Amino acid sequence: MPLAHEVVEALAIDNGVCIRPVGLRRMDLKTGISDIINAPCGATLEAKCPPCAKRNRALRKAQCREGWHLTAEPAITPDEPNDYQRHLVEWRADAQALRDQCEAAGLPTDDYDQAIAELDVEINAAGVRGNVLGRTTSKRSRSTRRRQDAPDLPKRAMTATTLGRTYESPDGRSYRPSMFITLTLDTYGRVNAGVPVDPASYDYVRAARDALHFSKLIDRFVQNLRRVAGYDVQYFATVEMQKRLAPHLHMAMRGSMSRADIRAVAAATYHQVWWPSCDTVRFDGGHLPVWDEKAGYLDPDSGEILPTWDEALDQLDANPDAQPLHVVRFGRQVDAQGILSGTPDADQAIRYLSKYLTKSLGQAADSQAARDHAARLAEVLRYEPCTPTCPNWLRYGVQPKDAKPGMIPGRCRGKAHRPEHLGYGGRRVLVSRKWSNKTLTEHKADRRTWVLEALGVTDEPADIGRYVWSPVKAGDPDLPPIRVRLLRSIRERLRWRAHMNQLQAAADGLDLSATAGRAA
Repeated sequence: MPLAHEVVEALAIDNGVCIRPVGLRRMDLKTGISDIINAPCGATLEAKCPPCAKRNRALRKAQCREGWHLTAEPAITPDEPNDYQRHLVEWRADAQALRDQCEAAGLPTDDYDQAIAELDVEINAAGVRGNVLGRTTSKRSRSTRRRQDAPDLPKRAMTATTLGRTYESPDGRSYRPSMFITLTLDTYGRVNAGVPVDPASYDYVRAARDALHFSKLIDRFVQNLRRVAGYDVQYFATVEMQKRLAPHLHMAMRGSMSRADIRAVAAATYHQVWWPSCDTVRFDGGHLPVWDEKAGYLDPDSGEILPTWDEALDQLDANPDAQPLHVVRFGRQVDAQGILSGTPDADQAIRYLSKYLTKSLGQAADSQAARDHAARLAEVLRYEPCTPTCPNWLRYGVQPKDAKPGMIPGRCRGKAHRPEHLGYGGRRVLVSRKWSNKTLTEHKADRRTWVLEALGVTDEPADIGRYVWSPVKAGDPDLPPIRVRLLRSIRERLRWRAHMNQLQAAADGLDLSATAGRAA
């Protein structure tokens, strides 16, 4: 016999109800009423919550479709700050002034630092993008001279547009095609059905480092693409794993270029990783650096302070013969197709872009041989530094950036080191700022508005600053059990669906009457 809680979850999934709702307490500052709202968990993977994953996939498909073939320039002028945002920044200015006074007087500033951090979070939550202070540290600059082994790129004069070129046919019709591009990484050894033929000669180190820095290579490709195209190219891209467990990119690009130019851009694109060397192991096993509260990490034998991250980079900058730790490049396989708006090819490409978004990257290992291949890659990734703050730097005699006690090489909690990510720590979906003229939140609002209008419910505009939200802790007496909340949500969803079915039946009846009238 089926278990009762499994039936409840199955019914929730069938009706699109989140099976892992997050309880949030909402305090209405005007009325003083406090209630608990079930917010969806927002999971993007089916393994965590199928309804939320399906909903997110549908949102991404809508976002891709709406921005791919725009016929008018997107409006990118920011809104004027509202009164609440202005007040928050004023409070932030007061807090900064008080903090500066304490620092000048030699008094502790911990309380003001905490208040400033909370205000910065509140300012962003109120709808302000970016940080109030901007960049507070100087940016390291390196020579921009191109590598001798990379072909040069043509550079065209930039045009202030995001739409691309329009073509005229002999019959006077206008076309503005777009592109669907697929890029892969280089080979690391012969493979058969995605599995290395000879694991001993397969270059797992290069494969691991390419995966770790693949997102930076994508950024370089977009920069070069815009230089060659001569306009502000906009894109919607997704990252997936090939069968050989190497990341590759699918990109919907607004506007068109020749396939030869796209191949030339891919061949000329590279990313140099200017990091300290991590090819020689200095500390391993139980022989690890020791933490000192004042100095940081010390050599366990000599007591010497290990160089900090900035000091290690300074040594690298001072060496005129220094070489980058790694250079990431695309492979030779480049696929570029022209796509017209409203065609079956466009719909198929959008489905392909979003096909695997609800699957984990690690699910590409679908056989025992592939899982063994993934295990070998994960073992190499275990000790590869993923970011400047990665604890693995201690293994190579360098203190990680913002070092803290308790760091152990091989135990980094970074996203790239999780087995299900296979070294890729970037975002699965990459969308340029001027793509669809909407944020993902605005796409969600569009869907909400459509549903409420269909149900005949008036959508109340959000009153910024009216509500205060806080998480509800487990065991709170006001929080109903999870299955009670699921049952309530299922009932509400069934009621909505019945109403929608009635509206659909009424619309079908009107269509039939109109058809009969025309026939008469």
